[in-house]
Amino acid sequence: MSMTRQNAVPKVPTPPRGDEIASYATYIEAQKAVDYLSDHKFRVENVMIVGTDLKMVERVTGRLTYGRVALAGLAAGAWFGLFVGLLLMIFSQQSGALFAAIGLGAGFGMLFSVLSYALTGGKRDFTSSSQIVASAYSILCAPERAGEARQMLQQMPDGAAGVRGNAGSAWGTPGQAQVPPGPQAAPQAVPQPGQAQPPAQPAPEPRYGAPLRTPTGEPRYGAMRPVAEPEQTGQQAPPAPPASTTDENRPTPPA
Repeated sequence: MSMTRQNAVPKVPTPPRGDEIASYATYIEAQKAVDYLSDHKFRVENVMIVGTDLKMVERVTGRLTYGRVALAGLAAGAWFGLFVGLLLMIFSQQSGALFAAIGLGAGFGMLFSVLSYALTGGKRDFTSSSQIVASAYSILCAPERAGEARQMLQQMPDGAAGVRGNAGSAWGTPGQAQVPPGPQAAPQAVPQPGQAQPPAQPAPEPRYGAPLRTPTGEPRYGAMRPVAEPEQTGQQAPPAPPASTTDENRPTPPA
């Protein structure tokens, strides 16, 4: 009972969980494999079929004309009239009501079908049927019963080709996150015996020019002017402005 509750259909969309024991190209092959497990008394409650790489396929079945539309409406209306006529015949005990109901249903069905097709304006003049098709159908099983299921399917003549090995991929099992490889460091030269090891070069320090000056000519500390590289700008750094003469150094005029 606990196994059945554990594998019940969830109410919300849930990713499948289990070990992949087999994979087939068609759903018929996967269905035969699960049926083989069921025939050999395997607990198929632990098994599920998962289709991967889904595609919606619409197959065109034919051209749609007024004649086919009228014929389809006639058949659908006749079936509905037959159902209504049987009810009338049972309660009213009149056999003529059956044929009248069939005729009325066929006539109204044909009329409604032709009118509906005329209102489309010929935008869809073909009939088709749609299906959801998968590129591969995998059979998943609970991890504790996966080995037994593989052994049974290996004995199946038509299903052994899709059986996975013991290292089958696991679905929905949490694993370690893979860290993407980063840039590889450049290989360092290994000194040979008897060869002097070159000294380590210090990292280049940023270059700064003279400090900015105040209007009176005093240096303004804390605000440094970076020196422009000659290869980047092609110009030399402008010289610092000369210091202005203060009132203290100016000569005193005679009295």
